[in-house]
Amino acid sequence: MSNKQFKAESKRLLDLMINSIYTNKEIFLRELISNASDAMDKLYYRSLTDKNLKINKEDLKIKIDIDKEKRTLTITDNGCGMTEDELDKNLGTIAKSGSLAFKEQNDKKEDINIIGQFGVGFYSAFMVSDEVKVESKSIDSEQAYCWTSKGVEGYTIEPCDKKDVGTKITLHIKEDSEEEKYSEFLEEYKIQWIIKRYSDYISYPIQMDVEHEKTKEGSKETEKVIETETINSMIPLWKKDKKEIKEEEYNEFYTEKFNDFQAPLKVIHSSVEGQYKYDALLYIPSHLPYDYYTKEYEKGLQLYANGVLIMDKCSDLLPDYFGFVKGLVDSDDLSLNISREVLQHDRQLRVIEKNIENKIKSELENMLKSDRTKYEEFFKVFGVQLKYGTYSDYGMNKDKLQDLLLFYSSTEKKLVTLKEYVMRMKEDQKAIYYASGESIDKIDLLPQVEILKDKGYENTLVPLLGAWDNVEDIDWDSLPNKFVLKCNHGCAYNIVCNDKTEFDRIKAKKQLNTWLKEDFGAFNIEPHYSNIKKHKITCEEFLGDNLVDYKFFCFNGVPRLIYVSVDMIHDRQAKMAFFNLDGSKINLKRDDYASIEKIELPSFYSEMLEMASDLCKDFPFVRVDFFVTDNKYYFAELTFTPCACMMPFNPKEKDFEWGELLNIENLIKRRGKN
Repeated sequence: MSNKQFKAESKRLLDLMINSIYTNKEIFLRELISNASDAMDKLYYRSLTDKNLKINKEDLKIKIDIDKEKRTLTITDNGCGMTEDELDKNLGTIAKSGSLAFKEQNDKKEDINIIGQFGVGFYSAFMVSDEVKVESKSIDSEQAYCWTSKGVEGYTIEPCDKKDVGTKITLHIKEDSEEEKYSEFLEEYKIQWIIKRYSDYISYPIQMDVEHEKTKEGSKETEKVIETETINSMIPLWKKDKKEIKEEEYNEFYTEKFNDFQAPLKVIHSSVEGQYKYDALLYIPSHLPYDYYTKEYEKGLQLYANGVLIMDKCSDLLPDYFGFVKGLVDSDDLSLNISREVLQHDRQLRVIEKNIENKIKSELENMLKSDRTKYEEFFKVFGVQLKYGTYSDYGMNKDKLQDLLLFYSSTEKKLVTLKEYVMRMKEDQKAIYYASGESIDKIDLLPQVEILKDKGYENTLVPLLGAWDNVEDIDWDSLPNKFVLKCNHGCAYNIVCNDKTEFDRIKAKKQLNTWLKEDFGAFNIEPHYSNIKKHKITCEEFLGDNLVDYKFFCFNGVPRLIYVSVDMIHDRQAKMAFFNLDGSKINLKRDDYASIEKIELPSFYSEMLEMASDLCKDFPFVRVDFFVTDNKYYFAELTFTPCACMMPFNPKEKDFEWGELLNIENLIKRRGKN
């Protein structure tokens, strides 16, 4: 039989279909299974009106067969099949979709879920095969026909001996190359994985012969047994009646689908009828994803069209401040592009995204009102993200989110909303005072908090003169004659101004700009500094030339020794030494600095020790630093990795001795309880 040329008028177009439209080769199986599903839908719907057709829907199925020796993968269905003319038109004409035509003719009928639209999905088979054979027998024909093609070279159609109505597609898988391992599409596990990922909710059984090893009856020996198994789930959870779904089913689906080991905090299941019809199954996790605040984290919902996975992470369906939500959206109304990998029209996404955003917000508001304990649990995990939402995009979402925010009330000793706080404000109160910090316990140490409480707590913070995001924003004229400039994301990012009249602003600006661009955590091997994403410049009050540093080394929540240094402003003129908590010197020194022989503990030393004890209690190791002047002490910072954990010790044995102080086992137990 003579070779027929494709009727798209261009071999280049077919080459485009095969090599350029799809970004993922495994998509081919999704497309062929979807075509098979459409063929069975057509047969079933026709049987509803044709009394001569006795079709039992339970008998319709898709069969996948693998032959490694012949390098073939076969997809068989018992759908409506195709005549010789239909093979010629549907497979010989690129972008001719019989499914789309059927859908248009029957668009007013209920339960028509035809998947195909463009008539190009079939050609994705050539991405992984060098020859495609289609044997088909139509419900309207006694004769079966075989369509064969090796791609752009054309195709042939000739009679064949297929007995049963339906279609059998045989792909001869390409040989492996250096770039591509096509043989993986002949592996059971790979085919099963593709089916579960993309076609799990096709409404007809997708079956495979699966090899198992079983123990022989009455013997300890094992034998290989071939069993036909249904691979797909068929009925999506989100399509079921919500009243019939148990909590355990929702949780099991979530943990399996989204690879989480904990049950979700909240399930949101909705079906929307309106401008666009869709089902949504959303989950609020009970904990923060481990990579949430990294570049690797991708927000987004799974996007399905008629139960077929189109996109694994559709970011356009979620605003950033709800980026922690996991789940999926399934719609029959999506205008997909020709590859069915993305959408054609943003308008549809915007409508769905807006509805989902409102739904999540509404559910959170209901949780806040009806289950305060659960909401506070949620807010402890994701409250930072909501706060970020009020700040980002120039505050345009503030009004949407402000009623979802909680703040700790020093008066009520609990979390309250802004509305709740305002409702109990005194009539003569004209301002709301607040403090921010790492934790409530540590905020309670702030002098401002104690002043508001009228307890007279001594001010321990270095007075802050200003904070800026950019060097250009610094108000130099407002600064006093002496000050200290710092950057918040590293160590030793300090510029001391002793005399403003002689201060070199140009040099300072250049240095600050350099620091702002640096990733201190990366080059100094202290990764926690890299997590400080908002690099800022701060300006503190100059405390004097005669500062003494008291640094408490704390292990497992207990201060164990102090590290004292003097004249740090002039760096290499500095002197330092290690002391026990009682002020006695430890036989240990740093060879890179001169040593202090003895110290006199200040009169407020006990207060410093008490504060260090309080600040260190939650950490396996931390250094609590203070600045000490003639008559006052200031809290400086918490240091978790002094000298990037490479401080030079003499003798070196002290390094190992202090390492032994860390009770890692106890730390693990404590973290497990929390």
